[in-house]
Formats: sequence, structure tokens, C-alpha cells
Amino acid sequence: MHAAMQTVSLPRRIGAALAALVAIFALGAVLLSGLTIRLVRHGDQRALALFTAPALAPPPPPEPVRAPSGRDRPAAAAPPAKKARATPVVAPSPVIRLPAPSPLIAAPHPIDGSEQHSGAADQGDGNGASGSGEGRGGGGDGDGTGSGLERPSERIAGTITNADYPKAASRANAQGSVIVRYIVGTDGRAHDCTVLRSSGNSALDATTCRLIEKRFRFRPALDAAGNKVTDPRGWQQRWWFVP
Repeated sequence: MHAAMQTVSLPRRIGAALAALVAIFALGAVLLSGLTIRLVRHGDQRALALFTAPALAPPPPPEPVRAPSGRDRPAAAAPPAKKARATPVVAPSPVIRLPAPSPLIAAPHPIDGSEQHSGAADQGDGNGASGSGEGRGGGGDGDGTGSGLERPSERIAGTITNADYPKAASRANAQGSVIVRYIVGTDGRAHDCTVLRSSGNSALDATTCRLIEKRFRFRPALDAAGNKVTDPRGWQQRWWFVP
């Protein structure tokens, strides 16, 4: 009987020991799980504390919009200023002034002669010639001079006579008065003779200029300093004859 009691008590002891072990393990598990939960919660709170952004301040309230008063209204834009245009400047044309010709003395009228003879009397500085046997004659006068000279040029030699009547003009019964212009050079000779008014016959015009340049001699003109200068002059030659 004693042996049977021992046999019965041993299994009970083993079961009690196993139950105690199970209880110990269960208690340890509970303790471990609670510690883990606390550690995790504590770590989560620290992590949240580290990464939580600070709260933003609320935006300020919008300012009240005022209706623009008369003073606050922007002034109307001024009209664009007109562009100034430069006034075109035109250079005046140069005025070329020729020396005014001196008044020319009209040729004297022919004096009636006997038969076929006619002539012209001298007047002033002009020259003239009485009619020849063929009734031809030439009269000239002029010597108009320029101005602004201390001493104008003076003709001292040379003349045109009735013997100078061109044969071509005589055969054509041509006659008339020609006015020419020429330049008295510092050498005392006539140069650049040009016809201002034609006699109507080219032979009479050409003969007048040719004889003036060939025969006429002058005392040259002087300026205020006493230097010889050129002097423009004019001459009127009348060619006439009585058939």
C-alpha cells in the first residue's frame, strides 16, 4: 500500500511541476510582451517628436479693399508729344554778278553827202569814217568800262575805218549795228570778244571782234593798290553804206 501511494504521488508531483513551469513561462511571456509594448510606444513617441513639423501660424486676415477716391485715381495719360520735324535748310543759290556795262553812246547818224558819199562824225571816244567812193562807211563808239577800279583802262590806239567793211557783207548789201563785250587784259590788249547784240550779219559781227582784238591797245586798269587788273569793256560798231 505504501508502494502504491508512492506510485500515485509521483505523477502528481510531475504534473504539478509541469503546471508550475507552464505558469512561469506564461508569466515570463506576459512580462516580456509588456516590456516590448512599452519600448515600442516610447520609441514611436520619440520618433514622432523628432519628425513632427511645428504648427504653422495662421495667415493674417486680408486687408479691407478701399474704393478708390478721386485723389487715388490714376491721372489720365497725356497724349503723345508731337515729334518735332527739322526744318529743311536750303542753301541759297550763289548770285553771280557781272559788272554792269557802262551806257554806250549811240552812233551818230550819217550826214547826207553829195552823190554817193556819206559819212559819220566822231563823237566822244568813238570813231567813225566818212563815206568812201563806194559809199561805204563805218562808225563806232563805246568804251564802256567796269567799276570799282582806282583807274579804269584807257584806249590809246586802234580804230575801225570804212575800209574795213567786209566784202561779203558789201556784196549782200548788209548793214547794221553790233554791240560786243571784251576784256582788257593787264597786257593792254583786248581779249575774249563776244557779241551781245548782233547786227544781223555774221560777217559784220565777226569783223568787229577780230579788229578790236587785233588793233585796240589800252593803258591797263589799276586797283586801289596800284596793281594792273583786267577790265571788262563794251563797244558798239555801226556798219552802213549808201549804194
